[in-house]
Amino acid sequence: MRLDRLRIQNLRCLREVDLALAPGINVFVGANGAGKTSVLEAVFLLSHARSFRSGAREALLARGAVRLAVFAELRQSGDRVMRLGLGREASRWEARLEGENVSLGELIAECAVACFEPGSHALIAGAAEERRRYLDWGVFHVEHAFLDAWRRYQRALKQRNSLLRAGNEPGSPLYAPWETELATLADWLDDQRCEYLDRLRPHLQTCLTALLPELGGPELRYRRGWAEEKDLREQLEAQRGRDLARGHTSLGAHRADWSLAFEHAPQREHLSRGQEKLAALGCMLAQARLYADQHGDSPIICLDDLASELDEAHQTAVIGQLVDSGAQVLVSGTGLPEPLRGLPHRMFHVEQGQLTPLL
Repeated sequence: MRLDRLRIQNLRCLREVDLALAPGINVFVGANGAGKTSVLEAVFLLSHARSFRSGAREALLARGAVRLAVFAELRQSGDRVMRLGLGREASRWEARLEGENVSLGELIAECAVACFEPGSHALIAGAAEERRRYLDWGVFHVEHAFLDAWRRYQRALKQRNSLLRAGNEPGSPLYAPWETELATLADWLDDQRCEYLDRLRPHLQTCLTALLPELGGPELRYRRGWAEEKDLREQLEAQRGRDLARGHTSLGAHRADWSLAFEHAPQREHLSRGQEKLAALGCMLAQARLYADQHGDSPIICLDDLASELDEAHQTAVIGQLVDSGAQVLVSGTGLPEPLRGLPHRMFHVEQGQLTPLL
């Protein structure tokens, strides 16, 4: 898939941007703070309904503006073109497809964007929440029932946590229906996650071995969030006393996590910061390859500040893979990355939120 056209209104320093994008490589160059990353952020918003940058959501809105919006013409496999829109006013997001209001889930199901940016090492070294997001994004694009099940699970979890915080004794019958709901949904979510990881593993093997050959073969380890030997409902019942003291539910699908171990670096602590970044990049590329296998259409790839994140040899290897895949790529940097010289690309100069196409 690819974006033919992208319009951005009032996103950070981007007041009014209208771009015609190339089907292959698009490069955004300019000084730090000019707005390059915000262009990639706009594309990511269409796929995730959230930013890849940290900070309050209010920071997305340009100073003095009351509403931000991102519009795009998305060309999917078979040359089908869809019009997408995402807007935010106050704290409310609004999504549109072909001019009609839709749910956020319907919007992000149509647009797939994979991103590598300066904070991507958190996928390897950060909290489990980031790894669950990565995993669940992949599952969502395979099994659309996942989103509804995940929301139902979150609702049941919120209810059980409310009972705990209200101080209901462990023997209270109020817990049972929510624990039954949590256990049923957790089993289904776990099955979907496991199936996805099984399909992802060979792609991880290929991508990580290419980027980090010195570490030896990679192994993906998955923990579902509760003990294997007992039903989750039974474990939740037995855990009520401890959870009551903590004030939250300590077992379930919301506690799932995964990690990478390499033959010559079995612990995460054995990786340097540079190796963490390369491992995160390998995970992103593997997920994009699996998406392409499943859908017959590559996701859009965003590479933020590529030259400062990777040395030239790794830049060359990554760009080569993406050119071979036929994916649309959006790259940002203070200048044109050296591996792109001589390759077909469309370049835009970004200055103070203004974008100018360069020949």
